[in-house]
Formats: sequence, C-alpha cells, structure tokens
Amino acid sequence: MTLFARFSALILAFCLALPAMAMSLDEAKNALESAKSQGLVGETPAGYLAAVGSDQKAKEIVSAINDARREAYKEIAAKHGIAVTKVETVAGQKAVDKTPAGQFILVGERWLKK
Repeated sequence: MTLFARFSALILAFCLALPAMAMSLDEAKNALESAKSQGLVGETPAGYLAAVGSDQKAKEIVSAINDARREAYKEIAAKHGIAVTKVETVAGQKAVDKTPAGQFILVGERWLKK
C-alpha cells in the first residue's frame, strides 16, 4: 500500500470516528450541573452557555447544549413570528437571572461569580 493510500485511509477512519466521539445531548445534560458547579461552564446574556476556561469536556458540553438551545430558539421564534435574536436575548436574561450564587455569568467580556 502506498503512503498516500495509507494516509487517505487514516483520514477516512478519523472522519468516520468523529461523530462517535461527539458528546450526546443526554450526556451533556447530565454533566451540565456539575460543570457549572465546578466553574467550568457559565451562562451568557446571549442565551447560550460558554466554557469559562479551556477545559475540553466543558467545551463539548457547551456545544451539545447550545446546539439544542439554538434549535429550540428557532422553533419559538417561528411559532411567534419574531426574530431569533429576540428569543435569545429573553432566554439569556432568564438564564442569567436563574443562575444560582457561586456559578459564573458573563457580564460584558468578563466572567463573574454570581
């Protein structure tokens, strides 16, 4: 087998494995509270989560949850005939308001412990 063929096979195997490595929504939901309590994930006023640091698992949680939130926001916006950005803003404010003391929220460009 030529070097090119081996390299191509390796790339193909990696691409096929990527979906299997992604965190499922259920896994993300189960890990979310722990990640928030540990200060790894916080709420933003834009209606989405963000990783407070550079932890890879936190980023995976954020990605899975935010994908689900984005879809829900689109459905709500379509149902009520309003812009998605309006739904995001309202959801963001509610999420920030509901964040318990000791967890992180994004204020401006800084993370603050509520």
